[in-house]
Amino acid sequence: MTTARPAAQFLGLAGLVAAGSAVGTLVRASLELAFPAGPGQFPWTTFLINIVGSCVLAALIETLAFAGPDTGGRRMLRLALGTGVIGGFTTYSTFVLEIDNLVGDGRGVLAVAYALLSVVLGLVAAMIGAGVAASVARARAGGEEAP
Repeated sequence: MTTARPAAQFLGLAGLVAAGSAVGTLVRASLELAFPAGPGQFPWTTFLINIVGSCVLAALIETLAFAGPDTGGRRMLRLALGTGVIGGFTTYSTFVLEIDNLVGDGRGVLAVAYALLSVVLGLVAAMIGAGVAASVARARAGGEEAP
């Protein structure tokens, strides 16, 4: 009987991830359809989605870390929003496919630039998101106004 509860908890948490992922994927797919990149063009939509996603995910994780241990509601938020919504919103597979398409279109230099810019600016965006979230959390903990 003790194994039923962990299995039920796992399924409930997996359901949160699945529901969040559906939302994030729908938003990303809608943006990709609304703003498609033409053949051989820089894939701005995917690029911006992944940069924004890096920033927001880092801010979420930092905020939750300042709030306390990864248990209960914080764990549910991390899984539903972080793994689910933001995980579905961002896309490594489309990123790789777009690099392959650019190379196939004879745009190797653009493909390399896209890959490098995506990774570097994704890391910068994550640092900014985490930094802003940490600043806000420290200000709230100290009773000060955040910048």
